[in-house]
Parts: sequence; structure tokens; C-alpha cells
Amino acid sequence: MEHDVRPWGEYWVLEDTETHKVKKILVNPGHRLSLQYHEHRAEVWTMISGTGTVTINEHIEDYGPGNVAQIPLGAKHRIENKTEKPLVFIEVQHGNYFGEDDIIRIEDDYSRL
Repeated sequence: MEHDVRPWGEYWVLEDTETHKVKKILVNPGHRLSLQYHEHRAEVWTMISGTGTVTINEHIEDYGPGNVAQIPLGAKHRIENKTEKPLVFIEVQHGNYFGEDDIIRIEDDYSRL
């Protein structure tokens, strides 16, 4: 199983096929992913535990366990953990390419632009 540690937390690839990719993502307390978009994939985020503040374009909303965020192809998005507990969600990517180089960062707290 592919696993990677990032400045904001870590992820595990649960499934990787030609039609979709599934990740389990953990966001550490007080951290957030970059504001980004993708040219080749859309995403669906299902919250498992904790509370995530999700930005999709100009819309910002808190999502708790069981809530689902749909991120359309090309939408600017990010998730933030403003709490003191870990945030865990499942990301399902669907499209025609799932490489990490399809992350176009707009803002990043960790100087990865």
C-alpha cells in the first residue's frame, strides 16, 4: 500500500485503477492542505472522523463524520483541520489521470508553489 507523509499529515492509497483512485487522508490538528485544483480529475471526500473546513471555490463549510463534499473538475478546493483532534476522510478521485503532478497549487502554507 502506497503511503506518504506530508507537512499537513499523511495519506494511504487504498486502491489505484485506470478509472479511479481511493485514498485515506489524515490531516493533523491545526493544519490544512494547499488551495489547489486539478485538470484531470474530480474528487469526492467522505468525512470519517473529526471536522474539516472545506473550501470549494468561494463556498466554505464545516463537514463532520458522514458528510460528503463533491469537488468538480477544475474547482479550487482545500480542507483544513481547525480542531485539536485528527481529521480523517476518504478521497475518491475520478477522471482520466491521477498523478500527484496534477495538483496545481494556488496557496500553500509549506512553500510548495
